[in-house]
Amino acid sequence: MAKGILHYEVGEQVDIHLLVKSSTKGIASNGKAFLTLFLQDQSGEIEAKLWDVNQGDETIYGAQNIVKIFGDIHHYRGRNQLKIRNIRPANKEEEVNISDFLETAPLDKEEMNDKITQYIFEMKNPNIQRITRHLLKKHGAEFMEYPAATRNHHEFVSGLAYHVVSMLDLAKAIASLYPSLDTDLLYSGVILHDLGKVIELSGPISTTYTVEGNLIGHISIMVNEIAKAAEHLHIEGEEVVILQHLVLSHHGKAEWGSPKPPMIKEAEILHYIDNLDAKMNMLDRALERVKPGEFSERIFALENRNFYKPLFLK
Repeated sequence: MAKGILHYEVGEQVDIHLLVKSSTKGIASNGKAFLTLFLQDQSGEIEAKLWDVNQGDETIYGAQNIVKIFGDIHHYRGRNQLKIRNIRPANKEEEVNISDFLETAPLDKEEMNDKITQYIFEMKNPNIQRITRHLLKKHGAEFMEYPAATRNHHEFVSGLAYHVVSMLDLAKAIASLYPSLDTDLLYSGVILHDLGKVIELSGPISTTYTVEGNLIGHISIMVNEIAKAAEHLHIEGEEVVILQHLVLSHHGKAEWGSPKPPMIKEAEILHYIDNLDAKMNMLDRALERVKPGEFSERIFALENRNFYKPLFLK
């Protein structure tokens, strides 16, 4: 198996194919155009700068294109970057496919689907169960494929489903310690809280925000989806409002993008579970890239801190 881009060390030369995840044009201080590229393979992604670009390079080296790169790894502002010495588009004779470069969830789709289905089956409140099942069926295909974000956490194929499965297992463990929690609400909140991302985001490859994602966002999208599901299923009652509140409040605070703070126990716990799973994913992925006795790159979503991997944790 070829060495992944994130497994190269500073100073090592790189001569591999990579997928352009994103490409953004900028203007340097000398007035010349350059591209900021995020390049990926199954190990993850790395940033690179392509200087002095010509007209047409934005298309040639745009998102979803596969390129052959020769360069070396260097360290810049707390992060590894790929310094490009030579770059060209991949050709047909090289027989490379986009699927060869996509990072995927560590669990397969069938296993994740079975686990989520079991959690829905365990729900006792028929209104909550029916709304949850209806929305998951409506958006199921995209739900099993999409990432949970464009950056920071679970930003890989099937990352959204994997995030939900991890959160469901956390919710079950926490509910066993605090039996006053309503597991129907908690499980449904976990499944629905980020489901609006299948409309907010463009898809599993070179993920960007859609028009609806930029203008409305996944929280408002899912609040509307819950209302439409309840109307379609002829469900009335407090459960509908509570499910909407779980979605509205799962970011915890207004400054973190939450229109309402949690105001029921299950909403508070949902926020903690979501935050915990996202941060653990960030930490695990960052620390996978370093050896014992070294510090990780700075993690922007964790107050731009870097984290140490203790020597005895080999």
